[in-house]
Amino acid sequence: MKHCEMQALVLASGFTEVGALSKNALRFYPEVRAMCAQNTCRAYGKTWACPPGVGTLEECRERMLQYDTVLLFSLKCELEDSYDYEGMMAGRLAFKAATDRLNEAVRGHLSRYLLLGNESCERCETCTYPDAPCRFPELLRHSLESYGLVVSELAEAAGVIYYHGEATVTYFGALLF
Repeated sequence: MKHCEMQALVLASGFTEVGALSKNALRFYPEVRAMCAQNTCRAYGKTWACPPGVGTLEECRERMLQYDTVLLFSLKCELEDSYDYEGMMAGRLAFKAATDRLNEAVRGHLSRYLLLGNESCERCETCTYPDAPCRFPELLRHSLESYGLVVSELAEAAGVIYYHGEATVTYFGALLF
């Protein structure tokens, strides 16, 4: 499938923007993974979607570099104000739903791909990590940051707006094929 057709599928899934970047533009930073280990989001070591469940930084790098094309996509969400936590959570769920729609759309066109999302997975009330395999590996989305990537750097390389201004939040993911 052509590059521009995949971008159209991304936008049709409900995302605000999509941009392409070369896999050579991917930079994997141990410092970003170290931020995960600080467990600010309280998901470190608790889910298959976050470190260390995603594998080592080198394993993540190898997983991504198998693919030639990288599409970075985003969903911009308007908030009532900069402290609108409920709006942020609603946007996060909207992003995850759009990512699921994209996964369904892509399945019919690509035999091999990697779909990365944002934040941890919340499909199951209790994750099986680390005692048993993921219950839904086909729906599992590792986060961009868990791979040691700086999202603002990716956005710049892909020509996608990173910051849309006050009272907005933007969520990011990537499709590699």
